[in-house]
Amino acid sequence: MKILAPGSTIGIIGGGQLGRMLAIAAAQLGYRSHIYSPELSGPAADVAPRWTQGAYDDVVALAAFAAEIHVATYEFENVDADPLEALAARVPLHPPLAALRIAQDRVAEKTFAAAQGAVTAAWTEVNSRADLDRAIAAIGTPAILKTTRFGYDGKGQSRLASSADADAAYDAIDRSPAILEALVAFDHEYSVIVARGQDGLSGVWDAPENVHVDGILATSTIPPHPDIVAQLDEAKAIATRLADALDYVGVMAVEFFASAEGPVFNEMAPRVHNSGHWTIEGAVASQFENHIRAVCGLPLGDTSLVAPQVVMQNLIGADVVRWPELFAQTGAHVHLYGKHEAPPGRKMGHVTRISGNRVVETGASLP
Repeated sequence: MKILAPGSTIGIIGGGQLGRMLAIAAAQLGYRSHIYSPELSGPAADVAPRWTQGAYDDVVALAAFAAEIHVATYEFENVDADPLEALAARVPLHPPLAALRIAQDRVAEKTFAAAQGAVTAAWTEVNSRADLDRAIAAIGTPAILKTTRFGYDGKGQSRLASSADADAAYDAIDRSPAILEALVAFDHEYSVIVARGQDGLSGVWDAPENVHVDGILATSTIPPHPDIVAQLDEAKAIATRLADALDYVGVMAVEFFASAEGPVFNEMAPRVHNSGHWTIEGAVASQFENHIRAVCGLPLGDTSLVAPQVVMQNLIGADVVRWPELFAQTGAHVHLYGKHEAPPGRKMGHVTRISGNRVVETGASLP
């Protein structure tokens, strides 16, 4: 384990809103951030002192970037892991590339989760149109066809109500390698966010209930529905096992469906996660702070709630034009990501609201 002193530089692969919030957390702890991204600028540019423009598969540029930093991390999983070997060969890279490779391939992800004792929906691999017919015969319908790689926020997915939808569904995902997954009977979705340090110790935040609209996260709410609370111990144990099996360092999110039989694993994200944005105001130490602590070898911060009720709402597309109204609301913690265009479906910011008496270590409360 190597502890980096404040003043060290953290390299962040990706310059979106997650990179932005990681850079803010790093600055609060006294660290500098250096962004690497193919874009000339992005949300993280407003808060990170350095930015290198380079392709994610440019091993020469990545090696040069490594010479400018002390440790590296990444803000999203839709980047090819192989070129990052050039970076990992020169500086510590957290989370490990094994986690990235597993999370960006649905076949590997579900196989790995099942090996750690997680229950998944029934699924089978689809690599051809004939495979899809065989998968429908095995899985049945309704079902959902998902690309094995590079799908997020509802992208790369198509639903089949019956076998008659097979051609249209396969065309909708551009006939890409995929899995066919049975629809899970569930009433609630939730996520477990775990932070694991270089010393192998873990911390887990309270789990929010997540509501999606058109495949995009709309709200995360704590406390979640009682049906979720009843299965949280099992879900947290699964998430921690996944992190331990990977010798993970950093923050990881694991999404679950709350079924009548218990938690059903949906997917894992080897990074800070949208459903954890509420932790900035709602927890003693946010997911962003603990990710920075972990990659720098520091002890993890306290994941406890600071208040009994927390709601995070995403500002998607035109929602952001409500900013004058939101800024005027008492108790609304508004985060805007600095994006200049707001097409439908784009995450432009979020708002967190905290209610109830604030919790302090003594067990007393403050008004």
